[in-house]
Amino acid sequence: MTARILVGTCSWADKTLVDSGWYPATAKTPEDRLRFYAEQFPIVEVDATYYGLPSERNAALWVDRTPDDFVFDIKSYALFTHHPAALRSLPKDLREALPSARQEKRNLYYRDAPPGVRDELWARFNSALLPLDSAGKLGTVLFQFPPWFLPGRDSSDYILEAKERLGQYTIAVEFRNNLWLSERNQERTLKLLADNAIPYVCVDEPQGFRSSVPPVVAATAPVALVRMHGRNHETWEKKGIGAAERFDYLYSEEELEEWLPRVRQLAEGAREVHVLMNNCHNDFAVRNARQLADRLGAARPGPAQSPLL
Repeated sequence: MTARILVGTCSWADKTLVDSGWYPATAKTPEDRLRFYAEQFPIVEVDATYYGLPSERNAALWVDRTPDDFVFDIKSYALFTHHPAALRSLPKDLREALPSARQEKRNLYYRDAPPGVRDELWARFNSALLPLDSAGKLGTVLFQFPPWFLPGRDSSDYILEAKERLGQYTIAVEFRNNLWLSERNQERTLKLLADNAIPYVCVDEPQGFRSSVPPVVAATAPVALVRMHGRNHETWEKKGIGAAERFDYLYSEEELEEWLPRVRQLAEGAREVHVLMNNCHNDFAVRNARQLADRLGAARPGPAQSPLL
């Protein structure tokens, strides 16, 4: 293996993890918990940026509260991935710039946003990530596309537009429709990403649904990604539940073992491999992340920049 392997989780502040008792009693705030988390793992995925635009101030605080070599993978804002974005998640001035009919809606889709609003949202998202990028702590920006984002020219063009919009940052792409990785489309999909140095996000998730993507292993860029969603078939497409219930799954040692050769395969074709546990229910993600990291001999965190308050 030649790549640096980083193993972590897709959140450090979700309520079920906080309530699980994994954090020490001294870690009473999200900031304290981030510092503690960063002593245990070298990477984390930020989920909050899916629900609303990040801010430069928060990004700068994340930089200050983590070790020099800590890495943040950032989840793209929902609107950019063609998911509905809550209208209240838009900055007030951009909400007011929408046509009056759109201001009365609960959600906004990318196709319905005026070009000027789109441009400004991309610009603000870009700007907010600069502190992380300047500190060398920005990993990838994750574009997790919905099941209705289907293979085709328009979708392929949009992936390339997203890459261009984010310029100096590395976008990574995760699909939630198995047609992208079908026998007919798989080679074309991976070639699109490889030709443009866009990381393909390998996944472990329940199978047998339209939104199920098989555990295809491919390194299409210098950074390779794996996201482990658990295998809870009962909740995978269940309506009206929260993330903690959807990803309620603790991997067994045998199930984690399946991914050891796959991660090592990615490490042969990439400079860095990010493995992120998204089974964020209770302390399941941190437990499985530690097990997997230990088995892989993955990178350990460096010294913190500032002490736990």
